Amino acid sequence: MEQLQQQVEGLNLNAITEFPNCYPDVNPLDVYRAHLANVLTEVTGVDKNIIYPALSWTQSLDKGDLVLAAPALRLPKGGPKPDQIVQDWAAKFPENDPLFEKPHVHSYFMSFFFKGAPLVNSILPTILQKGKTFGTNPSLGLKDPKEPSAGRKKIIVEFSSPNIAKPFHAGHLRSTIIGGFLGNLYEGAGWDVTRINYLGDWGKQYGLLALAFEKFGDEKALEQDPINHLFQLYVRINTEMTEEKEQIAKRKEAGEDVTEAEANSLDEQARRYFKKMTDRDEKALAMWKKFRDLSIVRYKQTYARLNIHFDEYSGESQVSEADMADIGKQLEEKKISKEDNGAQLIDFSELVPGKEGKRLEKPLVRKRDGTALYLTRDISELLARHAKYNFDKMIYVVASAQDLHLKQLFKIIELLGHKDIADKCQHINFGLVLGMSTRKGTVKFLDDILRDVADKMHETMRKNEDKYNQVENPEAVADVLGISSVMVQDMTGKRINNYTFNMDQMTSFEGDTGPYLQYAHARVCSIKRKAGLSDEEIASADFSLLTEAHAVNIVRLLAQWPDVFSNTLRTLEPTTVLAYLFKMTHALSSSYDVLRIMGSEPAVLKARMALYEAAHIVLGNGMRLLGLSPVERM
Repeated sequence: MEQLQQQVEGLNLNAITEFPNCYPDVNPLDVYRAHLANVLTEVTGVDKNIIYPALSWTQSLDKGDLVLAAPALRLPKGGPKPDQIVQDWAAKFPENDPLFEKPHVHSYFMSFFFKGAPLVNSILPTILQKGKTFGTNPSLGLKDPKEPSAGRKKIIVEFSSPNIAKPFHAGHLRSTIIGGFLGNLYEGAGWDVTRINYLGDWGKQYGLLALAFEKFGDEKALEQDPINHLFQLYVRINTEMTEEKEQIAKRKEAGEDVTEAEANSLDEQARRYFKKMTDRDEKALAMWKKFRDLSIVRYKQTYARLNIHFDEYSGESQVSEADMADIGKQLEEKKISKEDNGAQLIDFSELVPGKEGKRLEKPLVRKRDGTALYLTRDISELLARHAKYNFDKMIYVVASAQDLHLKQLFKIIELLGHKDIADKCQHINFGLVLGMSTRKGTVKFLDDILRDVADKMHETMRKNEDKYNQVENPEAVADVLGISSVMVQDMTGKRINNYTFNMDQMTSFEGDTGPYLQYAHARVCSIKRKAGLSDEEIASADFSLLTEAHAVNIVRLLAQWPDVFSNTLRTLEPTTVLAYLFKMTHALSSSYDVLRIMGSEPAVLKARMALYEAAHIVLGNGMRLLGLSPVERM
């Protein structure tokens, strides 16, 4: 950056940091934008603080690096037309600007191309020096950027949230992938992140499960594979209960007295067992706790494969009955809820004016028998979380099917007098995964899916025997490739879109897939191994030797990475990162025949290796942000 400053008269870091959202110490392009804003102020007479945020990316490198639309500068009405104005401005732009070529004009747009030499000489050393931190910006998470001692902002990300003893289904997989990514993103932005897994671990179904274990359970099977064993028991007892209900219904229709049958039915036994749990019966709770603890151990193994970790395993069971009773009382006293046939509901049309009130409908908060519902539980949990963490933001990563539930929750929190808390909450939603099944059928256990894609990748790897024999642990690499294929397919489109789970497509090395991304990373690692240069030798390269258009274009893309990171904080879309990584790997792939390493002059070899190492760093940083494990050989 110092070298770049020396090339730009009148530009210094103090002046740069006056611009909003400008962080030259982590984003070299902010220096370029600041310089361009200063130059354009002289050319246009428009305040530089209006110009700076109006400078945006172009759609592709052939259209330039930065673009400015004249109407974005709030020009006075009645003057010359914007397309005429930009022609005049382009003519006045300095002939020999140290950082930019003369602008290109199209309609009322001016597009600007970076000059290659200063860009290469500033970007590559920055990437090589910063390494794994290049692109991240810890300043964004500070409570007060001008006063770091004020501390970091606190964010809670609640995601995954499977139900104990049930398959980890597609919705939980999407929540897990997206939530893991968001946790990484906010950490890179300097926030203090707490990842919470709010388990479905309470309710009458656990009474039913306990009955099933007493009747059919196997301690050894439970220890070895708790989730599968408990699920099998749950399916079995549920089938029995359904058949029993049908038989009782038939007897009732035939006029028989079924009072005793109903009192001793599995459904009633399960209700009584769950009542013991809510009454804190030690034996009942010990059984439930064993199911929960063993399931969490198993979940942790799966999460580790996905590079996911949690700071807290919470759950519906952790919300106290007393807290929910207190919430119910507050809702009644504040006339938010009202009695309806013995139950308590909230009629939003009477509380919130206009269409919004009607759209929020009339949710129940307590059943006739006094049982609190999910909404009451979630209200209690949210308020307890705020008391515990005093968070600045909380994100719920939950399927779009729960859009209404989350809107109701946030509005109730506001009506209870906690608008400040409601305003800190955000629902990150997502669409459905269609057709998710294994090769053997339709069982949707995540471990089955991951095993199948790993097997498919292993088959593909075996087709190239020479390369296969060079891989140290092919089964482990196949597992990583399989996981990458699942995750990349999930993150390819916008979150809200549904997508079809397509194993052949996702495991292909053709197209923008997880295996292709891993191949791109492994290939650049291979080039470094063949070059045989140390990091110190690479860092001492003469970057001025990188004059080819392919080299400059790769650097232009690498320079965008900090911008992509900060833009992703606005979109909260994994595809923002993924689209950038594929664009970068395509440019990298097309350069290999032009920017050869082997057979080049030693100084040229070193310079090109510095370029490829910078690409390797940025590609790895982007993949790790998404939650992928970059492989070095495949």
